[in-house]
Order: sequence, then C-alpha cells, then structure tokens
Amino acid sequence: MSLVASPAWQALAAHADALRDRHLRQLFAEDGGRFERFSRHQGGLFLDFSKQRITARTLALLADLAAAADLDGWKARLAAGEAINHTEGRAVRHMALRAGAAAPPEVGAVLARLEAFCEAIHGGAWRGFSGECITDVVNIGIGGSDLGPRMAVKALAAWQQPDLAVHFVANVDGADLATTLAGLNPRTTLFIVASKTFTTLETMANAGTARNWLLAAAGETGAVARHFVAVSTNHAATGAFGIARENVFEFWDWVGGRFSLWSAIGLPIALAVGFRHFAQLLAGARDMDDHFLSAPAGDNLPLILALLGLWNTSFLGAASHAVLPYSQSLALLPAHLQQLEMESTGKQVDRAGQPAGTATCPIVWGEAGTNGQHSFYQLIHQGGRLVPCDFIALREADFPLPGHHPQLLANCLAQSAALAFGQTADEARAAGAAEPLVAYKVFPGNQPSTTLVLPRLTPFTLGQLVALYEHKVFCLGVLWQVNAFDQWGVELGKTLAGRLAPALNGESGGPGFDASTEGLLAILRSA
Repeated sequence: MSLVASPAWQALAAHADALRDRHLRQLFAEDGGRFERFSRHQGGLFLDFSKQRITARTLALLADLAAAADLDGWKARLAAGEAINHTEGRAVRHMALRAGAAAPPEVGAVLARLEAFCEAIHGGAWRGFSGECITDVVNIGIGGSDLGPRMAVKALAAWQQPDLAVHFVANVDGADLATTLAGLNPRTTLFIVASKTFTTLETMANAGTARNWLLAAAGETGAVARHFVAVSTNHAATGAFGIARENVFEFWDWVGGRFSLWSAIGLPIALAVGFRHFAQLLAGARDMDDHFLSAPAGDNLPLILALLGLWNTSFLGAASHAVLPYSQSLALLPAHLQQLEMESTGKQVDRAGQPAGTATCPIVWGEAGTNGQHSFYQLIHQGGRLVPCDFIALREADFPLPGHHPQLLANCLAQSAALAFGQTADEARAAGAAEPLVAYKVFPGNQPSTTLVLPRLTPFTLGQLVALYEHKVFCLGVLWQVNAFDQWGVELGKTLAGRLAPALNGESGGPGFDASTEGLLAILRSA
C-alpha cells in the first residue's frame, strides 16, 4: 500500500488540518517547557526545533509514519550495503568511505595513496616540469565532483595549508576556466580532473583546454604527467590524456556523486587542509553515522530534520526551504544542499514506478547571514509564503575578529525570533510607528525554523554537519518512497545537448528539433 494512503499518513493529514491555524505565539504561550521539549544535544551539536509548527502529538504521529515506512528496516539495508538504488542496481555505501578501521580494504588503499600524494605536494617532493614546487591546484569537475569539495574547502578556510591555493572550475562557459588560469603559473599549477567515466562533457572540455594551456608553456607532452592527476575509473582514457596510471585515484559505482566528497573526490580538500584534517572530516561524518544508525527516533537528529521537512512540505504546503548559515565560511553549503536534496528527492515517481501522491522535495535555497537579510528576507517576513528555514550558527568564530561574532549571532537569533513571532499592529504602535505606517510594520510571523548550533567550525564538525544532511535525505527518500540515489531527470538534457552541439557548429544534429529550438539555433548560428 502507498504510504500516502496509510492510516499513519491520514492521521497526520487530519492533525495538520486541526493545527494549521495555530500560531507559534500560541504554542509557546501554552507550553513553558517548549524549548527543552523540542531541542536535542548530540556530539557537540545542538538542535533547537521549538520554533517549528508542531506539538508533541505531531512528533508522535510523525514517528508512527516512520515506523509505517519501515525506516529501521531501510536503515539496516543501507548499513548492510544492499542495492537500495534499485533503478541502477547499485549499493549505496558512502558510509564505508569514512568507516575508519572498518572500511573495506580498497577504501583504505585509496586513502593511503591520497595521503602519500598530499605529503608529496606539501613537502615539495612533487614538482612541475621546470622543477618548481606546486603552488596552485585546480579541481576540474562538475556536480558532485565540484560542489561538495568546493564547499568544504571554503568552509575550512581557517585550516588551510600555507603556500598552496586550491581553485575550482566547473562551468563549460570559458569564462570560468579563463579567469582562473589568468592568475596562475603553468610551471607551478596542478590539475585534478574529477570524472568517474572521464567522459563528462563539461569536465573534459575544460580539461582539454587546461592541457593545451600547460603544453603551450611546457612545449612537450611529458609535462602532462607532472601537472595532471585524475579521479576516475577509466584508465584507458586517463592514459590517453597523458596521466600516469599511478596518479589516477579510483572510486566506485556504489558512491553517488553528491555523496562522494569523502572519497578520492575529496582530494582537493585533503590538499587544501592537509590529510590529517581530511581524516578528521571523515571522523566527524563517522560520528554522525554512528548516531544515525543507533539513536532512537525521538533523539535521532537526521530523522528529526527529515520528519520536520516532510511535515512542512507534504502537510503544511511549503514549496521551498531556506538554508541560512550565519557563517561566511559556510556560504556554499546551501548550494551543496541544493544538489544533495533536490537531485535526491526531487521526484514524483515512487519506488514502484507509480505517482508519489504527495509533494516531495521543496526548492532548497539560501545565503550566508547577514548578507541574505539585505536581499530576500523581506519576502520571508512579509511575502505571504510559507518558507521553513534552517539557521546554522557557530558558538565560536573561526575567524575571531573583535566585536564581529556577537553581532553575527545577535542577527541570527533576532531573525529566527522575528520570523516565528512577528509583530502585531498594537506592537508596532507601541514601538512608535505612526498610524499611516502601522500596516506596513505588521509582521505575520509563524514562519517555522530550526536552529543548529555547532561549537565551532572544524573539519570534524563539518563532517558531522554534512553527514547530518545526507542522512536526512536518506530518511526523506524512505518516507516519500522515492529512490534518493538515482537522477534520471538530468539525462534528457544531456542527450539533447549532445545533439545540439554539432548543430551549433553547422553539422547535422540528427532528427529535427522543435520550432523554438530550430529558431534559436538559427539566431545563434547567424552571429
């Protein structure tokens, strides 16, 4: 039976109807212990979800739904490495990448090679074609081969190695690569080409141009082996490119791209912060894995986030979800979570190939505070749309300039309170608003939010944070009964792009296109 048709789902739907008009002001007034009741500690992290539009009854009904979905059974299948990605016939084993001593031998072997490579770069044993040390690393990848590592490198800026800068290129738009190369020296630049198949269109176009840039300076093809390494499984293609086999770092088909920063895809992270700190990133994720697999439902942080996400989306009707890190170092976290969540659960076909029967993944978006306050917060406060928010705060700053961090935290707390409780017309008058402006200064409030507090931003806590959201996504896949580990929705556009590229060059693109596309082709070819 579809979960949407189950008694557990129907009970939640009836409860949502009864609770829909209750305001957070009222919920807090009725329960003096609400903050203690709806907050949890785990591994140094603190989660406050008291500003969500829930009661104890809501959580109990959501827990019943998780039981009806056999979440514990699915967790066991995940932990056992079963092929739960059924449309591609693949296991989902990204937890094995950070399992420490319990990791499979092949994972340990690749980690050992990554460590040795990082030591060679950092220690100066690896040198470019002119004998100079490497000063810059450019990661060429896209999607999961770019977003996760890019986010982590920025997040861990306070931990980065001296004398080595790590850059990222993803877009096939020449502006991305050209502006990156403009400030680099080919004699001291190392490229990482991250593509499992070594055929990804955007990645290989950028890699080919970077190779030409290097050879224009080096003058001989042997230099490629000193300036290019790969994260791939296609040894024939990497060898043809000129990359030595010993400098190809593999990962496996049981590692999904958006879950892959823990694998060799994380090489730019290890180079940026040192392998020792990369190991701490893995350890933080492992800590969250252990919590997720063992904690009861009422204390399980990833499951709590997933249940709240499902409640807001499928029962309260939220169409988007804002991720608001009050940390400039975490500015790229919303972009990483966009892929992690929307590529995983942005689906309307369930595991049985039938319509899901409910709204699934919301649009995930966000920006670092306080920047976002000066752009889109206006809409969240007074735009009339339900927008649940995740606020993320650091108890201690990673860059502790005097006076800055208290202001940052004050803004974070102020925004979550203002979104929850708003401001009435009488309160606006009492604050001195002139009568003609009172209507403009009314804030409806009742916007649900969760606040996650990290003690500070370290490799370990970043690992915890990212794994927390990974497991949230897994839970939502189970609850919405969709396969969270395939991404068929991106394939059609890739196929069409493969036909359109020759057509733009004046070659045959195969069968004709629709009238709009044909017209646009004519406009673009006429330049």
